[in-house]
Amino acid sequence: MNITPEQYSRMTDSASPKSKSLVNIPVAFLSGGLICTAGQVILNIFESAGMDEKTAGTWTSIVLIFTSMILTGTGIYEKAAKHAGAGTLVPITGFANSVVSPAIESKSEGFILGVGSKIFTIAGPVILYGTAASLIYGIFYYLSGF
Repeated sequence: MNITPEQYSRMTDSASPKSKSLVNIPVAFLSGGLICTAGQVILNIFESAGMDEKTAGTWTSIVLIFTSMILTGTGIYEKAAKHAGAGTLVPITGFANSVVSPAIESKSEGFILGVGSKIFTIAGPVILYGTAASLIYGIFYYLSGF
């Protein structure tokens, strides 16, 4: 059976669920904003405790990553993501979730061959791209003389 690209496109469009953008976009915006607001509150707490801005920012990142890891491990993050949608992809918590999820799913295969090999399934390319991009940006920064 030969299917043309146009027929395939029509078939996938009819089988795909329709997105409720009028609901999903505001919910994602509000849930992402809630995560960012929580981060700002944590940062303010650390700064009011006497930490300088850089140290408070580092500790805020650690708290957000740790919280995301715990919520992912207990299954709460996944349940929240079903309702919040793309709002849970706020970079630091979403990235922590994407690193922990494959590790949890593969723990039955053991710590070395399961968790150890799967933990970087998503994080590896991101770390590689981030490192390469920072190298390129650093070269441009150096050459521009800023």
